Amino acid sequence: MSNLLPLVQTATELGLISGLTVLALFLSYSMLGVCDLSTDGCFTLGASVGAAVALSGHPALSLAAAMLAGMVSGCVTGLLQTKMGINSLLSGIVVNTALYSVNIAVMGGSSLLNLNRAETVFTKAAALLAGTGLAGMQKLCVGFAAVLLTAALLALFLRTRLGLAIRASGDNPDMVRSSSIDPAKTTVIGLCLSGSVTALSGCLLAQAQKSVNIEIGSGMVTVALASLLIGSTFFGKRRRIPLRIFGAVLGAVLFRLVYTAALRFNLPAFMLKLVSAVIVVLAISLPYLKAQMPLVKRRLLRKKEAKNAQT
Repeated sequence: MSNLLPLVQTATELGLISGLTVLALFLSYSMLGVCDLSTDGCFTLGASVGAAVALSGHPALSLAAAMLAGMVSGCVTGLLQTKMGINSLLSGIVVNTALYSVNIAVMGGSSLLNLNRAETVFTKAAALLAGTGLAGMQKLCVGFAAVLLTAALLALFLRTRLGLAIRASGDNPDMVRSSSIDPAKTTVIGLCLSGSVTALSGCLLAQAQKSVNIEIGSGMVTVALASLLIGSTFFGKRRRIPLRIFGAVLGAVLFRLVYTAALRFNLPAFMLKLVSAVIVVLAISLPYLKAQMPLVKRRLLRKKEAKNAQT
């Protein structure tokens, strides 16, 4: 039990930080209906920009800088879709590819930045929590505060006129056009906000692990999508927005817990990608399997009735 608690705490910390990316995907994918494949590069962009600003001695400013960079990334992705006529999937791939070079440039031509000697938001939080009952839990506290604030602001934003327009653009863009609302504008704004939250997630992860490399965002869109689908099994589309947002964060934490449990089997490092893929497949399949359960039960019941009739 003593060895289990630190693992659960670590998984929860990572789940909360990656939960920000899930919230970003909730806005772009669930609300706007756009699968943004630039998430991996945008996550790394936030991590690299945040690390560079933190190394210059401004840990608090690093969060704002990362979010601004992510907003620019989302804006470019949105403009490629709406003004250049590029397919949403292809525009995400193009931006993700371009961001690889941008991220290397931000990190000064290196593929790795070390933050061991830099002051970060977590070292600041550790100093504030020293001597309290939460001492040593700065990652958990910062992650929880970031997710709580982001989730609350997102829930409030989606109730505003602009937020409702974004939701309507994802559900029925033709109806939005007939209401004199430009769906291109709502798409760009939605992707800007989504990119800023994704970059914030990358910034926090880089400062939490005290380093950033060019592959830090690899596979984040897959993990976030799986977490989002896990959350939707608990709180589906018919639920209220706050519950769906809570489900998205819960899905991120559960994904990390399952991933951590898989690591307890002492699998070799090259098997970790396979574990992630299996978890993703199960997460994506859950809604379908859940919908098929009543049909399976009916078939089994009919077979049982037919067998009883024969006897």
